[in-house]
Amino acid sequence: MPSFGTRVSYAFRCFFAVLFNAMIPPDILAALTTASPVPASAPAAHPPLAAPAAPVREDPGDRAVQVLAIFQRDGRLVDFLREDLSAYTDAQVGAAVRDVHANCRQALDRYLPVEAVLADEEGRATVVSAPVDPAAVRLVGNVGQQANYRGTVRHRGWRVGRIALPPLPAAEARLIVAPAEVEVS
Repeated sequence: MPSFGTRVSYAFRCFFAVLFNAMIPPDILAALTTASPVPASAPAAHPPLAAPAAPVREDPGDRAVQVLAIFQRDGRLVDFLREDLSAYTDAQVGAAVRDVHANCRQALDRYLPVEAVLADEEGRATVVSAPVDPAAVRLVGNVGQQANYRGTVRHRGWRVGRIALPPLPAAEARLIVAPAEVEVS
């Protein structure tokens, strides 16, 4: 049987996992179902835990399609990107871009607000301490083994500050970016 402290930890983790993901963490379920069994002579204090029903698996592409659907719904981004712009003047394209840009930016700020990776402004001198996470900062130029890297910020980088996407739709609707519309007469 796990210690009291371990059981408290399990309780908190299970509470939040069930609240946000509707499932018990697999490591906790395994630990509790494979714990040393109660001797046959001792009465069982609790019925054995049943394995939870298999949750609907979320495909990583589901969220990508959801983000595309949000940009389509709020900013008509897919319509804009699919449009052949060769027939329009630069002024017409510019006017359309202004609306698409403003609406998609609002959607980005609402659901996936981004923040700069580096606080320093572009074009300014900066110092980056080693070791450098290559996913967060790409060093270019005269790069060698150094304790600190001095250089100029070419791009501040972006990272998502928080993810505030709404719940996914039902599985059969997850690939719909925008529903078709039919005006009935």
